[in-house]
Amino acid sequence: MKLPDEHKLAKRKMRGQAIAFWIFRILSYAIIAILFSILSFIIYKGASSISWGFITKMPEEGMTKGGIYPAIIGTLCLVAGSMIFAFPVGVLAAIYMNEYVKDGIIKKIIKQMTNNLAGIPSIVFGLFGMSLFVNKLGFGDSILAGSLTLGLLALPVVIRTTEEVLKAVDNTFRHASLGLGASKWETTSKVVLPIAFPNIITGLILSIGRVSGETAPILFTVAAYFLPKLPTSVFDQAMALPYHLYVLSTSGTNIEESRPVAYGTALVLIIIVLIANLLANGLRKYFGRKVKMN
Repeated sequence: MKLPDEHKLAKRKMRGQAIAFWIFRILSYAIIAILFSILSFIIYKGASSISWGFITKMPEEGMTKGGIYPAIIGTLCLVAGSMIFAFPVGVLAAIYMNEYVKDGIIKKIIKQMTNNLAGIPSIVFGLFGMSLFVNKLGFGDSILAGSLTLGLLALPVVIRTTEEVLKAVDNTFRHASLGLGASKWETTSKVVLPIAFPNIITGLILSIGRVSGETAPILFTVAAYFLPKLPTSVFDQAMALPYHLYVLSTSGTNIEESRPVAYGTALVLIIIVLIANLLANGLRKYFGRKVKMN
């Protein structure tokens, strides 16, 4: 039988737990409400501008009319190019840090540098990309320079998420593989990585969401103010949806007339990010089913 003081203490704990759960629930609903408010506002303002011509035509009359087709293609090229660089490099770096580097000062320094890299403002990446890729390496204002700059921006996200996923893989799998005579690399590539890969794609999803909406890095490395044509190589300049949206909202030839185009551009950008996330989630589920079947 519980003593009166213990009974009061238990009731106090249950009351505190209930209050904490309600606070968390309210905060969660508030976040969802804010998200839906933003999406509803963009859809309300931009839906009227969306049409087949808006998506497939070139911009006209100082970007107050026509479409945003070059900006869509430019954004897709930049996202794809940055992921081609950041995803394999980030995954390999995380594998090296988690599977090969022993705990010590070197590993701490690498982790600290990765964390610092994640906290650097995006405009600094843009200035670095302009200095290195545009000027020093001679790529000029191009898709290649912009993709590499965005890839550097996404790299810390891929490294940190991959490292955490690799840590979550049970060590019994590693010990069993090594006990059967497999090498360290065979264990990592054929046992650990296939188990972790479905969740590693989470880093890809987060990276796509970040680089697709960045303006500052591409401002100095690739983005063109008005370029009503498609790029023909990775060394060409290109329009991009984030910079296109920035120009329409701040320094267009007729800001009031181009306002609906700006909202339509924002809505298209959100849709592209949503589709990319859905595709990445589909890949994660596909590889997750393969791991379970094996």
